[in-house]
Parts: sequence; structure tokens; C-alpha cells
Amino acid sequence: MKHDPVPSDVGPNDDASALRIRWKDGHVSEYPPRHLRLACRCAGCVEEMTGRPILSEGSVPLDVHPLAIHYVGRYALRFDWSDGHTTGIFPFPYLRELCPCYECERPTGR
Repeated sequence: MKHDPVPSDVGPNDDASALRIRWKDGHVSEYPPRHLRLACRCAGCVEEMTGRPILSEGSVPLDVHPLAIHYVGRYALRFDWSDGHTTGIFPFPYLRELCPCYECERPTGR
């Protein structure tokens, strides 16, 4: 990515089924909550020494959702999840990499 991604707005999408991030460059990302929860890279979800995922997909409820969203300085977001998880920090560049939209998923987009 050629620029540092910075969100201008963070909140639920229109039907509250996804987290919407509007980026300062105009791009809009909508993340299904479970997609983000499973992407957590904290020490409780990923083995620190090997990078091997510890978090089992089956242990994350299908209806998991953020109860609160916190800015971490000017570089990341932290979520308080409905499954009790609160330790993952999502730096803005990582969130932008996780964008599931067609534009970001196509081969020339990433």
C-alpha cells in the first residue's frame, strides 16, 4: 500500500450487520464482525514464537460482535467482543489489508 491508511469514521453499517470504516482516502470497508474476531493476532489468539493460530474457529460464536470500539493512539483499534475477548489490537494498515471488498480482493488490488 502506498499510503498510511487512516480512518475518518468508524461504526456500524446501515443495517448494523458489519463494521464500517470510512478511510480518509475515500475507500469504505465493511467487515463482518466474525471475520475481524477471527483475524485477531494477539498472544491469546496466535502463538507468539511460531505465529501459529491458537484461536479455533469453532470457539468463536457465529453472532460475535463488538460491544465497544476503542482507538489505540493514532494507529489502531481495539474491540471489546461479545465473547469476552478484549486484548487484540488492530493497527490501521492491518485493518485495511483485511478489507473484504471486491476492489481490495482482486489480484491488482493487493
